[in-house]
Amino acid sequence: MTDHINKSIEREIEKEIFTHDSWRVFRIISEFVEGFETLTNLGPSVSIFGSARFQPDHIYYNMATDVAKHIVAKGFAVITGGGPGTMEAANKGAQEAKGLSCGLAVALPHESDSNKYVDPRYRLNFRYFFVRKVMFIRYAQGYVFLPGGLGTFDELFEAMTLIQTKKIKPFPIYLMGKEFWTDMLETIKKTMLSYGCVSPNDFDILQITDDPEEVANGIERHYQRDRAYKNF
Repeated sequence: MTDHINKSIEREIEKEIFTHDSWRVFRIISEFVEGFETLTNLGPSVSIFGSARFQPDHIYYNMATDVAKHIVAKGFAVITGGGPGTMEAANKGAQEAKGLSCGLAVALPHESDSNKYVDPRYRLNFRYFFVRKVMFIRYAQGYVFLPGGLGTFDELFEAMTLIQTKKIKPFPIYLMGKEFWTDMLETIKKTMLSYGCVSPNDFDILQITDDPEEVANGIERHYQRDRAYKNF
């Protein structure tokens, strides 16, 4: 009798969990709708990624500010994760250059709000990482990665995977911070190739440079020649 009661309780708990999952779909849809409606008005954009931990006196913070200014000068908006560090730096550069500065924040224990350099018109807050990741790539004409941690690498390898599998049209991916990227990526590439896990040209879509002008010019050339108004 006790086992029967326990199983009945377990079934009711499972039913309640699945019911909550069904209702969660509506929140997910609302985040997609708000994101699409907001970013459609943003125009051609470039997404910039990097560590949230860099302070304003760090070389990579200043590099992010500088590259954002060059990108804005080419007529692109700047999209970041809306947080501190590299994201703040890029939004700051966009704002100082009189360009559009967008922040796609996500609810995290250590990040309570978007940085102060995000344009209020283009400040979005997401609960779900996967919705936010769609927004980063949907209207982007290029990606720029500065040194970062797990979140930065997550975005980098997702973009590479989408291009490799032809789920999106190829666009420029620039890695800034040669000292950080060069040896590490060479090791990753060599190891993957030695096990036959990638093709020799899978890493060719990455361009490593510390020159913000080179980044901005390369993205502009791609936009003029091969631009995709929407990436999928």
